[in-house]
Amino acid sequence: MALRDVPAVAATPPDRKRVLARLRLTNSSFRTLTLLASILVLVILGGVIIALIEGSLPALRQFGFGFLVSERWNPVTENFGALAPIYGTVVTSIIAMMIAVPFGLLIAVFLTELCPPWLRRPIGIAIELLAGIPSIIYGIWGLFVFAPFLQRTLQPALIDLFGPIPVLSTLFAGPPYGIGTLTAGLILAIMVLPFITSISRDVFEAVPPVLKEAAYGLGCTTWEVVRYVVIPFARVGVTGGVMLGLGRALGETMAVTFVIGNAHRISGSLLAPGTTISATIANEFTEALGDLYTSSLVALGLILFVITFFVLAIARYMLMRIERRIG
Repeated sequence: MALRDVPAVAATPPDRKRVLARLRLTNSSFRTLTLLASILVLVILGGVIIALIEGSLPALRQFGFGFLVSERWNPVTENFGALAPIYGTVVTSIIAMMIAVPFGLLIAVFLTELCPPWLRRPIGIAIELLAGIPSIIYGIWGLFVFAPFLQRTLQPALIDLFGPIPVLSTLFAGPPYGIGTLTAGLILAIMVLPFITSISRDVFEAVPPVLKEAAYGLGCTTWEVVRYVVIPFARVGVTGGVMLGLGRALGETMAVTFVIGNAHRISGSLLAPGTTISATIANEFTEALGDLYTSSLVALGLILFVITFFVLAIARYMLMRIERRIG
């Protein structure tokens, strides 16, 4: 049979119209669905903000700005201040990030640039398993294993080492309780380390190999390639991973509650017990009697929301500046 004898298979005009109509309907439905999902997120966020503001109004009216700068927390006399939880939240997060960021970046560099292929997968799986462990497991391990270990080893060594130094002697003063602000910061560092490492590893692997090969061809060492090629190319993603870990550290509840000591006071020593916003809410919300007590706890939640919002806003601003400078 000649090719000209084969009947042409083509959509008739009515069929073509039906296909185009179906495509237009699908596209319109998809656009509407994504718009509704975006609006739903804004509605939920707005509802959370309104609920926090409404619930915290009695405490804010009663204490005013003094709620932010007062250390007192006495449910019996209904005298509340948020300074101690805010201080504990900020300090434990700073300790966690000071430890997790350099170690996370070093592990990511090792996995992408130096690790043998046969070892890369087991280490990657171990990091992913660390990220999947529930926070309460970290808390139980921290209370019964990690804190006694620190009490016997690290904390006495820090007290003896920094005792003669004026400023550091205050940071590491007092008896080694095991639990405390430093222990909570170390637990948070272990918890956020997998997030920073995983994101940094992924963005390091996204660096075009031709850039690294060109640098090696010019005679650069591995350190120089990482410093001048890999990190500058991936700094936007690394910054995002660090801020994601910081957000996790600011809002962590159960693990910190187990090991921080839950003491409503500010101490110059990192070895002393303290508290955080999330730990205070978790410990006392079920026992809060009276509107003012409950409102004070809700006000703590509002403060934590504001802190997290400003941290994410600053991170977004930093990313925009980096992207603008890169072009």
